[in-house]
Amino acid sequence: MRRAGQAAWQYLLGRWPAAQRIVVVCGPGNNGGDGYVLATLAHRSGRQVGVLHLPGHGPRTPLAQRACTDYVAAGGRIELFPETLPHADVVVDALFGIGLTRPADAASAALIDAINAQPAPVFSLDVPSGLDADLGSAPGRAVDADATLQFIVRHAGLYSGEALEKTGSLDLDELGVAAEAFEPVAPCASLLDARALAYWLLPRRRNTHKGESGRVLCIGGDHGHGGAVALCADAALRSGAGLLSVATRAEHVAALLARRPEAMVSAVESGQALAPLLDQADAIAIGPGLGQGDWGRAMLRLALASAKPLVLDADALNLLATHPQAVPGAILTPHPGEAARLLGIDTAQVQRDRFAAAQAIADRHEAVTVLKGAGTIIAAPSASPRVVGAGNPGMAVGGMGDLLTGVIVALRAGGMPPFEAASAGALLHSMAGDAAAVDGERGLLPSDLLPHLRRLANPDALPARHERAGEAG
Repeated sequence: MRRAGQAAWQYLLGRWPAAQRIVVVCGPGNNGGDGYVLATLAHRSGRQVGVLHLPGHGPRTPLAQRACTDYVAAGGRIELFPETLPHADVVVDALFGIGLTRPADAASAALIDAINAQPAPVFSLDVPSGLDADLGSAPGRAVDADATLQFIVRHAGLYSGEALEKTGSLDLDELGVAAEAFEPVAPCASLLDARALAYWLLPRRRNTHKGESGRVLCIGGDHGHGGAVALCADAALRSGAGLLSVATRAEHVAALLARRPEAMVSAVESGQALAPLLDQADAIAIGPGLGQGDWGRAMLRLALASAKPLVLDADALNLLATHPQAVPGAILTPHPGEAARLLGIDTAQVQRDRFAAAQAIADRHEAVTVLKGAGTIIAAPSASPRVVGAGNPGMAVGGMGDLLTGVIVALRAGGMPPFEAASAGALLHSMAGDAAAVDGERGLLPSDLLPHLRRLANPDALPARHERAGEAG
C-alpha cells in the first residue's frame, strides 16, 4: 500500500505538476488506503489536501485503517461527502478497487456522479471506481477518469469495450514486484502491441516466389455489394498475398479489374464455376458483400465443404448463425451484433463481457474468433485470449471489417496457424488504422489504411524482433 500510494503520488506530480488543491475520495477498502497514503504525501509536500468519504465508509481493513491513522497524524483532515465536491486542481478516485463486481449503492452512486460532474481532472487508482476490472463493463455508475494507474499487473478488462471510455490514459506501475512472483500464475489474457508484429512478420527469403506467399480466394459481392469484396481483395494484396482471386457477380468484374488489375476476378454464378477456384486456393475469405440470398448460401456451403482454411465475415457469419455448425480451423470475425446472433443473445450481453462472448463463440464453433470493436479480442478453443492494444474510434465505419478479413486471410494463406494469423492480422489492421488517423479520426476511410498496411507488414519498419507483448493479469 505504501508503494502504491507513493507511485500514485509520483504519477500525479508528473502529470499535474502545478496542482496545489487535491481532493482524495477514499473508500472503505484497501483502494481507499492507497488514497490515504497519497494524501499523506501530498499534505507533507505543502499541497492543500482534502480527504472525503461517505458516512459509514471509513477505513475497514487493517491496512487502510493504518494508512488513515498516518494521514491524520501528519495533520491531515477528513470530511464527510457533502452534495458536491470542493474545488480542486485534481480529484483522486480511491473509492473502489478491482474487487467491485456489483452496482454501487445509492450513496456511492451519488458520489461517483459528483466526481464526474466537477470540472477538475480525475485520477483513478488501479481502476475507475464502479468499473469491473475483469469484464471491462460497469454494472452501475462508474467514474470517468482522465488517467488511471494500475498497480502490479494490468487488468484485462480495462483494455476492451466500455472500459476504454472510462480509464483515460492507462498506465502501469509494477510496484517493484519481481517477475518471478508471477511465474506460477497463468495470465488470463495477453496484450498485443507493435512488438508482437515483429515476432510474427519475419522477412521473406531472398530466394522466394509468389506461391510461397499464398494464393487467396475472396468470395463475395452479391448484386450491388461489390465494394466490400474489393476492399477485402485490396487488403489481402497489401498484406502480402502472393496471388489473389476474386469470385463475385458478373456485374462487378470490370470495376474490380479496373480498380485492382493485380487481382484475378471471375464471374461466378454457380457452384460449378466456383469449384476450380476453391481447388486452387490456399485460404479463402468469404462474407464481404455476400448477401443472405440463394447465391450467398450456395457460395458458403461450397466454401465450408472445401476443407480449405477459411476466414468468415459479415453475411457468412449471419448465415452461420441461422444454421450453426462447427468449423474447425476457421477464423470468424464478428462485430458485436454478429456475435450476438451467433450466440443467440443481445448485443448488450456481448458487450457486458466481451471476453466470455468471444470464448463462447470460439468454443461453440471450434474456431478462432476475432471479436471486433474497441479493444478487439482474439479467442481460440483451449487458449488464453489476446487483446489488441491499438485502434481508434475513426475505424468505426463501414468497410473496415472487410479490410480486416483481407489482412487475416493473406497471413493465413502465407502459412500462419489460425490463432496467429488472426492475432497478427487484427493487430496489423489496428496499427494501420492508428497510422492513418494521424490526420484525424473523423472521415477516416478503410482505403486510407492500405499504404500503412504495406509499410507495417514489413519487419524493417518495426521495433526490435523477437520481443513479445506484455500480459494482462
